[in-house]
Order: sequence, then structure tokens, then C-alpha cells
Amino acid sequence: MREIALDTETTGLSYENGDRITEIGCVEIIDKVVTGKTFHTYVNPECEVSAAATEISGLTYSFLKDYPIFTDVANEFLKFIGDAKLVIHNASFDIGFLNHELRNVNLQELKNPIVDTLTMARKKFPGSPATLDALCKRFEIDKSKRIKHGALIDAELLAHVYIAMSVSIKQNDIFAKHASTNGNCNSEECIHYTPRSFPLSEEECVAHQKLLETIKNPLWLMYKESK
Repeated sequence: MREIALDTETTGLSYENGDRITEIGCVEIIDKVVTGKTFHTYVNPECEVSAAATEISGLTYSFLKDYPIFTDVANEFLKFIGDAKLVIHNASFDIGFLNHELRNVNLQELKNPIVDTLTMARKKFPGSPATLDALCKRFEIDKSKRIKHGALIDAELLAHVYIAMSVSIKQNDIFAKHASTNGNCNSEECIHYTPRSFPLSEEECVAHQKLLETIKNPLWLMYKESK
């Protein structure tokens, strides 16, 4: 499964009031593993950047004015994301800006399936902070490189948060079902797995298959989803 963690920076909070995209960052995820493939570009917004936005991202119009305008990067961006599922924190904000920019250059709006990690986090941890910073802290994801908000660094952090949160949700689901049958598992205490950022080697796959063949009536077969 190919997914894209995506983030944008903008000149302000409202494209309806004339604000524009200043930066796009994308990180490829395949089967819940960050592949290392990315798309990143600064964008000349053709207008000034608000003081509030500059405070957040550090970007100014004097810096951005020598970069390509959106129409010059749109096709490369669309080619990179393809039809992959988009993973976005507070998706309505980024998708609203991207679709506005696409309409302005007579391109179709995005039709990709979307996962909003803000919604995921609020459902998973009701009443707890659900910002990207808070989720990085919760999942012990290093964000020391993040001096200012930046589309690519935020997309990279988001990718790791999304993977960690996805694993946590699936584990909680399995443990909750297990607990309902024997009452011995506290789902919150059972989560100790941190996904690694590289795939299994061929030797590890063979060894894992041999191990599985020694296990009789494994628990996970009780909850295997029918296709």
C-alpha cells in the first residue's frame, strides 16, 4: 500500500482571502515503512507572507520570489503523489489550499483518499493534545531538527507519527478483543512495539516463516479479516 505524508506552508490562514502556498513537502510510505523517497519544493506565492506565517515557518517573500510559481511545480507534485492515499494533519486546511491552487491553473482537484491524523488522534486520545508536537512527544519521535515549521520536516515527522499511531491502534484492537475473551490484557500496557524504518531481509523473512510454522493455532487467526 502506497501512502504519502503531506504538509504545506502558506502565506496565511485563508486562501479565500488571497493567501497562497509557499512550500510543499511529501514523504512516501509503502506498507507502513518510510521509503526515503520525497518531494519538496518552495513556491513563489506572488504575494507577501504574513508576519504570523513568517514567525511559524521563517519564510519570507524576499526568499520565495526566486522560486517557481505553483503552475510550474503542479504537474511534478501530482506525478509524485499519483493516486496514493494522502496522510495529512488537519487535512481540510492543506487540501483546501491545494485544491484552490489547482483550480487557479485549470487542473482537477485532488481525488485521493485521505487520512486525517488529527481526527485519528482525537478519536484515539480524547481530551489529550493532538498537535503534531504533542504526538511526537507521545510516541517518542525525535523532532530536534525542527527549528521552524517546514513542509518537508513536518511531513517526515507526520509519517513516523502516522505509522506509530497505526500500529498502536491495531495493537489495541487485537488486545481489546483478546481481553474480552479472557480478561487478562490491559491494552494500554501491552503496547511495546516501535516499528523500524526498513524492511525485512530475505533471510529474516525465511526465518520468520519457519517460526510461524512451529506455532499451533496462533491467536491472530481468530481475528483474521475475511477478504
